Amino acid sequence: MTTEAEFGRVPTWTLRDRLRKAREDAGLTQQQVADKLGTHRRSVVSWESGAIIPKRATVLAWAMTTGVPTWWLEGAESPRQGGPDGGGELLRLGSNQRPSD
Repeated sequence: MTTEAEFGRVPTWTLRDRLRKAREDAGLTQQQVADKLGTHRRSVVSWESGAIIPKRATVLAWAMTTGVPTWWLEGAESPRQGGPDGGGELLRLGSNQRPSD
């Protein structure tokens, strides 16, 4: 006979959950985040409720404003896991491209 330990259910946090958790952990109100992002409180409410999915630039700004890693906001559990698509690589920002002549 084999026995399995019952660990319980692990909740899945969506982007909207993580945005709210990051804001609350930073001790910021929705209005304060809106002011720092240069948007309206209505937008923050829409993002946190999941009514509207924020653009990646907004997620990056939210991460900087709240002090949490972007990879965590995007749903990864570690920096190498990637975003919600499981990319598996760290974000790579542009290479050393030369301007066209």
